[in-house]
Amino acid sequence: MPPEIAFLAAHGVTIPQLIKAKRYALLWGVTPSEALLALGFMDEEAFYRALAAETGLPLLPADIAVSPSAPYDLGIRAGIVALQPNRRHLAFAIAPRGSAVQELLLRGPKLARQGVALVSPRRLAERVMAASADRIAQRAANELPDEDPALSARDGATKAQVISLATAVGAASFMATLAPDTMQQVVIGMISLVFLAMITVRLACCLERVPIRQRRKPALAPDDEERGDEHLPVYTIIVPLFRETRVLRQIVGALQALDYPAAKLDIKLVLEEDDAPMRAAVRAMEMPNFIEVLIAPVGQPRTKPRALNVALPLARGEFVVVYDAEDVPDRDQLRLAVATFARMPRSVVCLQARLVIDNLKDGLLATLFAIEYMALFDVINPGLASYGLPLPLGGTSNHFRTQVLRDIKGWDAWNVTEDADLGVRLACRGYDVADLPSATLEEAPMQLGAWMRQRARWMKGWMQVCVTHSRMPLTTARALGGAGSLGVLTMAFGTVATALGYPLFAALAVIAMTRLVLNGGAVPVSSMADAGFAALALVVFAAGFVSMLLPPVIGIARRGPWRLMLYVPLLPFYYVLVSVASWRGLAGLVTSPFNWNKTEHGLSARRRSLQITGSSEDLSPRRPVRV
Repeated sequence: MPPEIAFLAAHGVTIPQLIKAKRYALLWGVTPSEALLALGFMDEEAFYRALAAETGLPLLPADIAVSPSAPYDLGIRAGIVALQPNRRHLAFAIAPRGSAVQELLLRGPKLARQGVALVSPRRLAERVMAASADRIAQRAANELPDEDPALSARDGATKAQVISLATAVGAASFMATLAPDTMQQVVIGMISLVFLAMITVRLACCLERVPIRQRRKPALAPDDEERGDEHLPVYTIIVPLFRETRVLRQIVGALQALDYPAAKLDIKLVLEEDDAPMRAAVRAMEMPNFIEVLIAPVGQPRTKPRALNVALPLARGEFVVVYDAEDVPDRDQLRLAVATFARMPRSVVCLQARLVIDNLKDGLLATLFAIEYMALFDVINPGLASYGLPLPLGGTSNHFRTQVLRDIKGWDAWNVTEDADLGVRLACRGYDVADLPSATLEEAPMQLGAWMRQRARWMKGWMQVCVTHSRMPLTTARALGGAGSLGVLTMAFGTVATALGYPLFAALAVIAMTRLVLNGGAVPVSSMADAGFAALALVVFAAGFVSMLLPPVIGIARRGPWRLMLYVPLLPFYYVLVSVASWRGLAGLVTSPFNWNKTEHGLSARRRSLQITGSSEDLSPRRPVRV
């Protein structure tokens, strides 16, 4: 037996369990102690108590505080922190992992004389985060805006932006009084150009043929298709949880079901300090050793990206993925992501998996939401990725190269649609986002009020993206290049403009069509300019209508079921609701820019049945991709 686990035979671990841990250590390419803990043969606390007894090191007493002055993230990842002066003359606390356990068994008696105490990694993280709560809260919220305020939504619009907008509105109003017809044509012409750019991009995405699932086994490296689990890297999973007691069992079950070596999973559930029901629910569950619970200190703003920024500095994985509380990803999604990253150039730093609504039978609203997701994640996003254009990330199932994400300071805690902002910032840095043909099941809101609050928050965040990345437009345009600027123009500004103006332009289109019919198909024009604008309006209307309905049709054809085609004609009316939510988002941008409208999960029939069974098996994808 390897010495780092052999001593556990005297602490309740059976010989067959030790043999199995040794075998899995070889299969996974980890140390025997990591395999033993991942297999659940021993609780983490019990393991470190046994290790303390074997080495003669004292366990860290509860009354000795860790020093808050050292970098908390490095201390937790390295497993060693300094202690505050104490009567027991203990200077350091260590939480060894992997090969460090074997070294500790050799050096234990010597370390005991040097004032070293032993503690489990989980307890070390708890003690360090409690001691550094203020610094953690400050860093999670303000690391990005403190380093580069121009890249964060924290400070809102600049004086130059406000003055420029006021000047443009004033000039337009003045011109409208002098030459109203001319001004109307100019405004409509400029907006039509933005619409045409957006229409062109959407239709171009429809031309790309992309698979719903991976069609063949991908290699982990371009020259090697037979590399095994020992070469898989450690993968960090971050799951922010706020008032999500309904789906806690589901997400834990889905994470445990992932087809990835348990010893190479670094799963972090992030809870809010003042969310007492959530903390109680987590304490009541028996968590596997590879799932760690982090407590985000109280602070502002209360947003999902702030919670993600709490966990990011502590990530041990080469890659990191974000899942939402209600997510059920394909079991092999992490393997597919690793293989895809290996085939891609280093400039590809993010993969966006496909988000699929699984409760589309829960009413008309959920059905239309599911169709909208098919259009976005099965057609538009894969098409944008194939053209190398910036992607509007989906907020969940984003897989990142961890170091790059740290380098750009993670997420903007002050943007309530942090995924869209991050997609633009990655593009400005010259990085690419690729499509990952793997599904993650999600739950759509079923009630109009819940849907409206969620969509208003999304649109408010898109407006924050527009404000943030228009502060220095020339700098942003140079960083993005021509194609990237077109992508951001259509993705961010086009999304906001079309959502806000949809009812007006739909009404104008109906009026124009009515006049056309009443005039027997003839367009009354008084000049060449009128004829040109009439032709432009006709092209925008026809092409816009096609670009609105074609992506959903293609998405349904790719993902199914075909019966959803019957609901496509209802999408123009659905987009009226999107416009209403957008105007609510605009009002929220003025009155409460950082307020996070929480979406409740676990309300669908499938999720409610899951709360009774306590299993996520029935929600797992029926045909997962096997790598």
